[in-house]
Amino acid sequence: MELMLAGFLLTALAAIATPGPTVLLALGNGARGGMRGAVPGIVGAALSDVLLITAAALGLGAVLSASALLFGLVKWAGVAYLAYLGLRLLRGAAQPGTMESAPQERAAMIFRRSFLVAVTNPKGYLFFAALLPQFIDPTQPAARQYLVLAALFVATDLLVMSLYAAVGACSRHQGGRVATQWLGRFCGLAMIGVAGSLALMRRAEV
Repeated sequence: MELMLAGFLLTALAAIATPGPTVLLALGNGARGGMRGAVPGIVGAALSDVLLITAAALGLGAVLSASALLFGLVKWAGVAYLAYLGLRLLRGAAQPGTMESAPQERAAMIFRRSFLVAVTNPKGYLFFAALLPQFIDPTQPAARQYLVLAALFVATDLLVMSLYAAVGACSRHQGGRVATQWLGRFCGLAMIGVAGSLALMRRAEV
């Protein structure tokens, strides 16, 4: 059992650490508002993990994979939201006044952005639907095992997102406004690139 959990942790770490939308938001939030400003987004990303794992445990990932209509609805909602956030990041980087006021954004907005980025991405549902059953022992109660895996994944996500947010915060303190603006541009362009990649994704590719 310990080896299985260790394997799950390594898989989770590799998946979370790979740059994606929530990572880009953590970087951007850290650059704009420091670690304190990034906390709501980190919590939003962690809560989205709970929702996605619950969906996988209930079999909703398989439903999404089987339904072309449902998959398309979630996918294009994700594409639109990622593109919107990417443009917002680019706009903020191009307007210094916006970047300076960004740390004053309401915590609820920062939380909502990170949460919605994850739950509108069909890759998350399909990822957990494919991953979690590999670490579930059919001879043991499934609910308890899902709770353990969820706790491990959320803890790993909190750690990794905090590290990315710290990188953003360091760029803000060490490089000043110029570094913050360039990081904002990078995150915005990368977010738009992720939106384009998601737009081209098919169910069979996940």
